[in-house]
Amino acid sequence: MKTLYIDMYNSGISGDMFLSSLLGLVPDHKIILTKLEDLKNFLPGVSKLKIDLVNIERNGIQLNQLKIDIKETKEHRTANMLKNSLNDFLKKIEISDQASNYANTVLNTLIEAEAEVHGKIVERIHLHELSSVDTLIDIIGVASVLDKIKAFDKNLKIYCGKIPLGGGTINTKHGTMAIPAPATLKILEKSGLITFGGPIDSELVTPTGAALIANLNPEFHQYPNEMRISKSVYSTGQKQFKNFLNILRIFYGEIEDLDIEYNHSLLNYIEKVVILETNVDDVSGEILGNFISKLENEEILDIQIFPSITKKNRPGHMVKIICVPDQVFKLIKIIIYELGTLGVRFHVSNRVCVKRKIERYIIEINKNVFELDFKVSFIESDKGKEIVNIKPEFEDLKKISIETGLPIKKIQLLAHAKIKQIYLDFSK
Repeated sequence: MKTLYIDMYNSGISGDMFLSSLLGLVPDHKIILTKLEDLKNFLPGVSKLKIDLVNIERNGIQLNQLKIDIKETKEHRTANMLKNSLNDFLKKIEISDQASNYANTVLNTLIEAEAEVHGKIVERIHLHELSSVDTLIDIIGVASVLDKIKAFDKNLKIYCGKIPLGGGTINTKHGTMAIPAPATLKILEKSGLITFGGPIDSELVTPTGAALIANLNPEFHQYPNEMRISKSVYSTGQKQFKNFLNILRIFYGEIEDLDIEYNHSLLNYIEKVVILETNVDDVSGEILGNFISKLENEEILDIQIFPSITKKNRPGHMVKIICVPDQVFKLIKIIIYELGTLGVRFHVSNRVCVKRKIERYIIEINKNVFELDFKVSFIESDKGKEIVNIKPEFEDLKKISIETGLPIKKIQLLAHAKIKQIYLDFSK
């Protein structure tokens, strides 16, 4: 599947920074910029508009940067004026309905965030800084490039990592405010994007940048997962900092995807798990046994320990644990302290896990009555419930074996006589 990964960890995001990165993915970016310059004829108050994509060097890295030369008067622009200019321009250029809808949604997100922050209705809101023509340049430019790379198709997946918000204060028409700006915070509040404060005292996410990324609904990944990268682009904004790179990276490529049958009933049973792994070559069997016992009180899905030979020809073991995502770092800490390992690998994986239910039945052995739990696993589909397996709980078998003095194998055979009854009861 075609994939776009947006790495904002060393930059945050602004509209011009995002656009200058995306322009590096298309060979005809000059055509897009020339069209955008015509916005001066669609938004009242713009007397000059010149847009260039330049290449600069910073910290030894070649970066894209947008240079915009504007002369405009924007004091009395309303939200409706900006909306009308956007849509009049979109009707003139060649752009898909999906890209046009995205552009409108981004602008509406900005307007509604400002209205909500100031407690005013949209028709009466004044956008101040956001009413500049460069807001439309960023929105339409990003929509145009995404349209070119077919980002609005179902065959392209968009991912992003954590976003630094910066810190400190910013001067606005409403006075000095803490970062992130209220409108930015309102957009992020509804986005589900993962953010963190700092690492410097400056605004790293603008309202336009937040609206552009939020309306793409990217899936979170700290780094691309098994991605074949065909193009990488680095960009920066207008700000330069002493101890912060301010470099946005985007990767475009492909992730191997399964040829999924999208109407299959098992799609309803997909869930995300995390696989933890570490190698140890200086741990005794007693320590490993104690480690397994300790994990019995933790929320793990499975644990396996495999014998192995390490790179120095020492006998060792590979420890593998499957858990749910919110238990990852708690379990890694236990692994490190209990086994003394210096590192633990982990990755997120999809798994299909069918439903299961515990059913309790009575069995009679030598005229004595015992309760026995059976685990029934099944799949639900349009055809109803399909039994996958019925299995008596081993702990119950062991308990009955102790009480009767009979071998577990014999208790197991007697328990299996109940399976037909369970199957008929459960399938009704």
